[in-house]
Amino acid sequence: MKFYKKIISLAIIYILLLLNVQYIINAKTPITTEKSFKAAVFIRSLDNYLLTDIKKSLEDIEKDQYNKIDFSFFDSKWDQGIQNEYIEKSINENYDIFVIIPVSTKIDEIKNAINKVVASNIPFILYLPTSSSLIKTVQATPRSAIVTRDVEQSGTLQGKILAKLWNTNKDTMDKSKDNVLDYVLLQGSPNYLSTIARTKYSLQALTEENIHTKQLLSVTCNWEQECAKRAIESAFLTLSNKIEAIISNNDDMAIGAIEALQKYGYNKSDKSKFIPVVGIGGSSKAKELINQGVMAGTVIEDIPTQIKALYDIGMNLISGKNITYGTNLKTNLGNVITIPYQEYIYNPRC
Repeated sequence: MKFYKKIISLAIIYILLLLNVQYIINAKTPITTEKSFKAAVFIRSLDNYLLTDIKKSLEDIEKDQYNKIDFSFFDSKWDQGIQNEYIEKSINENYDIFVIIPVSTKIDEIKNAINKVVASNIPFILYLPTSSSLIKTVQATPRSAIVTRDVEQSGTLQGKILAKLWNTNKDTMDKSKDNVLDYVLLQGSPNYLSTIARTKYSLQALTEENIHTKQLLSVTCNWEQECAKRAIESAFLTLSNKIEAIISNNDDMAIGAIEALQKYGYNKSDKSKFIPVVGIGGSSKAKELINQGVMAGTVIEDIPTQIKALYDIGMNLISGKNITYGTNLKTNLGNVITIPYQEYIYNPRC
């Protein structure tokens, strides 16, 4: 009898231990009842430092907001036709929201795809719009938001970088000793909102600082690093003794220009062989080159604020709330959110 009592006691202890272990496991395992939303992100190209940084920031949001959002990325490879195909195919893939970073400036090339999204009642965010006509079209669209940046400000800040460099290092920058800043301009895609504004306001900022300028050459490189590299390699053969600065509409083209200059021994360790190159974007690669002293400066996109805005606005759109609910964001022109640039950094070495 004592033997059976001992067996029963041991069995009870064993069962209690098992229940206790199970309780501990359950207590440490998060129980999530919320639905994980699916977001499709259509990026104009991943062959671009800034857009790659944006993708990484969205991936970080996905990790931080565990089991709340799941991003899928579609690389449009600078082709609006490819992006339209991705958008149309994704309509039937049960996504809760679309984030569209358009390729084209022409509303006719993207309007049909957007109309299909609207007809499917899928909320969407137009991120980094390419033209004012595209903004105006989406403004009147239900369940949508537009997240853009202050492109005029980016040009102004870039001009201020150059003005500081010129005023501090005029003796070495002014090769022709004529009190005129001779520059080469590397432009993004034609008719892009950011191409036009960055060019205009960068040069305007220099004028406001009473700095006289002369354009030696302007090349349209569609934001591409390799194009800028080839352009500067070619220009350097005839303009090497005249170029006093290179103004680039984005960091990728600025980096391409630096690669070309380094081919000819410039922007390396010899301080006497340095041509200031300024970009816009604040990509991780550009910051690295500025810290190394081979790139003069860049205007920094406030990516963290932009990405947080995308997430908050997206969740509000999915939930049917006002797009700025629970945020400090402010709208203008209805559903447009404009994010200012964060700051600019530059290396005073010339």
